[in-house]
Amino acid sequence: MKLENIRNFSIIAHIDHGKSTLADRMLEITGTIEKRKMRAQVLDSMELERERGITIKMQPVRMEYTPPQPLPQGEGRIYAPSLGRGKGEVYVLNLIDTPGHIDFSYEVSRALQAVEGSILLIDSTQGVQAQTLTTLHMAQNLGLRIIPVLSKIDSPLARVEEVKEEVVKLLNCRREDILSVSGKTGEGVPELLDEIIKRVPAPSPSLPPPTVGGGVRMTEEVFRALVFDFKYSNHRGVIVFIRVLDGEVQKGDSLLFTASREKWHALEVGIFSPEEQARESLSAGEIGYIVTGIKRPDIASVGDTITRTGKPLPPLPGYMRASPVVWASVFPEEADDFAELKLALGRLKLSDSAFSFEEEKSGSLGRGFRCGFLGMLHLEIITERLRREFNLDLVITAPSITYEVWLKNDPHPQNSVRVYSPYFFPDDGAVDKVLEPWVRVKIITPTEYLGGIMQILFEHEAEVGETENFGDTSAGRAMLSLQMPLRELMRNFFDELKSVSSGYASISYEIGEMREANVTRLDILVAGEPVPAFSRVISKKRAEEEAENAVEKLSGILPRQMFVTKIQGRALGRIISSRTLSAYRKDVTQHMYGGDITRKMKLREKQKKGKKKMKERGRVNIPQDVFLKMMRGQ
Repeated sequence: MKLENIRNFSIIAHIDHGKSTLADRMLEITGTIEKRKMRAQVLDSMELERERGITIKMQPVRMEYTPPQPLPQGEGRIYAPSLGRGKGEVYVLNLIDTPGHIDFSYEVSRALQAVEGSILLIDSTQGVQAQTLTTLHMAQNLGLRIIPVLSKIDSPLARVEEVKEEVVKLLNCRREDILSVSGKTGEGVPELLDEIIKRVPAPSPSLPPPTVGGGVRMTEEVFRALVFDFKYSNHRGVIVFIRVLDGEVQKGDSLLFTASREKWHALEVGIFSPEEQARESLSAGEIGYIVTGIKRPDIASVGDTITRTGKPLPPLPGYMRASPVVWASVFPEEADDFAELKLALGRLKLSDSAFSFEEEKSGSLGRGFRCGFLGMLHLEIITERLRREFNLDLVITAPSITYEVWLKNDPHPQNSVRVYSPYFFPDDGAVDKVLEPWVRVKIITPTEYLGGIMQILFEHEAEVGETENFGDTSAGRAMLSLQMPLRELMRNFFDELKSVSSGYASISYEIGEMREANVTRLDILVAGEPVPAFSRVISKKRAEEEAENAVEKLSGILPRQMFVTKIQGRALGRIISSRTLSAYRKDVTQHMYGGDITRKMKLREKQKKGKKKMKERGRVNIPQDVFLKMMRGQ
């Protein structure tokens, strides 16, 4: 395929703006998938994606399209069937469908580096959303050609002209540059395909390959490709998703990962249509896959460069590593499942490189893993995939963030301690200073909800900056710029924002600087012993409220013991909340019939002494389901 006939592009949009539906119509119009095989969200291959109606994983697909030919009389256009059956030239359109939620922005960033253009899809019923701004800036910084498109124009709630005005101000473009489509009916989609061919530049050749001894320039023997994603197959090993930058690759070629220096042979090369489809070769400008046959998960990595072993080219810049924002510990319910959990996490990391994990131990929960996530939804999706795809029963600890802690009486006062887990957070009296990450947040909302939003911002310790009208003033929307602790963003902020704005507000955020934090560790004690899995780092101002809630909840689900059990919340160096769980009462004299009453009195006295001894020395064995209920919020 000639370079000038290839177009590589992605679709970026806020969640639920019709991205997957538009991709369905493209696949249908280009003949990539037969109508009888079509289904909704065809590129969302995971059951979890289809169930929730969101895209979690990027998905590449290759479409072949012949632009429509004009009628002989010039009265109109005939949209010829694709796949080369029309009279014009055949173009290869490589689409990478991307997630819309902010927690999966690392997926989006990797996809954008593999393409030359991007469709900015905006719901004409909702207008520009906060997450739209984040992904747009990402694409603009990479120098991609942006095609603004309004979706859902068939909806009776569509505000096409108003939203076009927003887009004109956002992109500083002309109104006629903005396209309108309906993914549901297919209206405007053929015209969009034409515009992709016109506006998105063809892949340009990479830097000329270096010369070798004797002045001979490598031409056909060179090969260099960027790994933008991969997955694992039990039978075929690691399958890398690549964008070819230089040369050509064929089945059987001897290749090299430049980062790990691992050598291997291509067992198969092919394209996504959207299923994997083997081809003879992949050449410069194309997007496809290579089956490596490697069954070790630590060899391949996103952003790595693949080149030939005999004539290697210099590595490409690659990607920045994803930095975890939220941490949580994952333990198997059954200790015997530890090895299976470790294998599952390794396999899962192959399909989600933003996810990280390391082994840890807990006295109450045994061996498990400390895992890093890009957000709360990311955490929820990963744990749900572990349960569904690997059939594992898990205990997930309360999520936390990273703190930098300076200790009192430290011989090296300039050094801080990084704390990832609440039960490693130092006691209040030992802490000199704590720093925590803050986030820069943008919220776009109808103006009538500003009052309620301001109230929850105050409750979550936010610092509100400028407020400005957004888009057409008649639409009555405003954009808030603010900063707040990441700890507070995790404390149910998303749900509260959606509730107070009736679902109309949208939010995007990025990690900002570290600031001094007024926090402490909350411990939950059962029979005088702290339970590490229940520990949390909380704001000192909310210490009493958080302790009361946690103790009340645990006292309602912990089974009674043979002795009186105290459940306490400890923070700020003292007990600030307490509940007493009464003991089981057992009639130990029921087998006695007749005789003097003193016989029963002696036996009851003996039992009382035994319970007193148990209270002093006894330990409470907390059942596994109690941990589950505390962590799952039941």
